Amino acid sequence: RWQKVLYERQPFPDNYVDQRFLEELRKNVHARRYRYRAVVFQSGAVVQQLCSVCVFVLTWWYMDAGMLSPQGLFGAALASSLLGYVLFDAVDGGAGRQESGRTRWADLKSTLVFAAFTYGFSPLLKTLTESISTDTIYAMSALMLLGHLIFFDYGANAAIVSSTLSLNMAIFASVCLASRLPRALHAFVMVTFAMQIFALWPMLQKKLKAQTPRCYVGVTVLFALAALAGLATISSVGAVLFALLLLAISCLCPYCLIRLQLLKDNIHGPWDEAEIKEDLSRFLM
Repeated sequence: RWQKVLYERQPFPDNYVDQRFLEELRKNVHARRYRYRAVVFQSGAVVQQLCSVCVFVLTWWYMDAGMLSPQGLFGAALASSLLGYVLFDAVDGGAGRQESGRTRWADLKSTLVFAAFTYGFSPLLKTLTESISTDTIYAMSALMLLGHLIFFDYGANAAIVSSTLSLNMAIFASVCLASRLPRALHAFVMVTFAMQIFALWPMLQKKLKAQTPRCYVGVTVLFALAALAGLATISSVGAVLFALLLLAISCLCPYCLIRLQLLKDNIHGPWDEAEIKEDLSRFLM
């Protein structure tokens, strides 16, 4: 009888297999089964980040057109930051703060230091790119915001994910766009707002998503509607296209993923590479 070993001589050729060879065939052993509602829920992170970029660009456009004052934006951003700060601790009852060991006084000092340095360097930020053409600034800002969306941490464990790179690209884009605003105060408020929407807002999103999923869904819908309403004031066609993009990401793409999962056909069997599950660390001593 044929045995699947190489250390004994057998009256069979080396590539011979018997009828038992395919008995160990397994299909889609490690394939994940997705549910449509769960995939739609996870797509909210992409929708929110697209809306964050949209709101940031709209805010810059309003300030550049003189329709939004820096004092008004700073007051609104400060009020929303205080509200988000209170909500961030209220969601988990302060458990996250106790685990990190960070005090409110430390948060206040970090905020004051950042605001002081940004305000002090705002004249430099305003004149930093005077020698660069406006078209080049717009192109660089668009590429940086696109890179921010690509490298952002949406919760996937992938090599392309880099939160630090994503945040740096967003701040670089904000500095480029802020340099085209009329005054240094505009640049200061714009960079501060960019830090709030690209650094602090995603932290609150993740906390809401982990602790209160229903609240997270509500915030995502309201944020998307606010972004669409702001975009509609500038371009109705752009608002329609952006709405179609959000619907495609949150509804159509999950449906395509579920349908494509049915076509997955990964096979596993005795032809796979052997996996050594025994602890061999004792041989390395």
